Amino acid sequence: MELFDNLGQIITICGTISFAVSGAFAAMQKRLDAFGVLIVAFATAVGGGTLRDLIIGDTPVFWLKGPNYSLLIILTALFSMFFWKKLKSLKITLFLFDSLGLGFFTIVGLQKGLSFDLSPGICIALGTITGCFGGITRDILLNNIPLIFRKEIYATACIIGGLCFFLLSYLGMNIAFVEIISIIVVFVIRIISVKYNYTLPRFY
Repeated sequence: MELFDNLGQIITICGTISFAVSGAFAAMQKRLDAFGVLIVAFATAVGGGTLRDLIIGDTPVFWLKGPNYSLLIILTALFSMFFWKKLKSLKITLFLFDSLGLGFFTIVGLQKGLSFDLSPGICIALGTITGCFGGITRDILLNNIPLIFRKEIYATACIIGGLCFFLLSYLGMNIAFVEIISIIVVFVIRIISVKYNYTLPRFY
């Protein structure tokens, strides 16, 4: 059980770092100052989890229960600002870290729902909210149309990853492998959908 708890913490940390980096790089693309970068990175990293905790009544929300998450986000944002010139493309870096964060936080939100004994459908919804809402907050702050409302496959990847999680769990697979595989599924769907321009139908 300790192993599973530690894995859950690792997934949460990785998701927080991934979304903090994506928020920082998105802000730097818009040429915000250092304070603006920190705010956007913070909002991106905690936005989904904050909405999730408010919905299920788990208050104070997770990042208010201790300083660790805030310090991690601040350090990640500062690291991103320091090293951004060494990276060839802000756009590619933003996309990769956003996709990673989407996978990590989908599973974090899903597991949070399970800890409250909620149904699989609600757990998948919470995973999707946790994965997507940080990016929505980031895009709104930067005056962009959120990815979830555009043609790119975004929330759908979370839903498929959640379905994969419950299917593999039902088949009796080790929970650690279930979580890792589900994260990879979300990440790969995002990468493939963008690479090959797979989209959901749009209205014209």
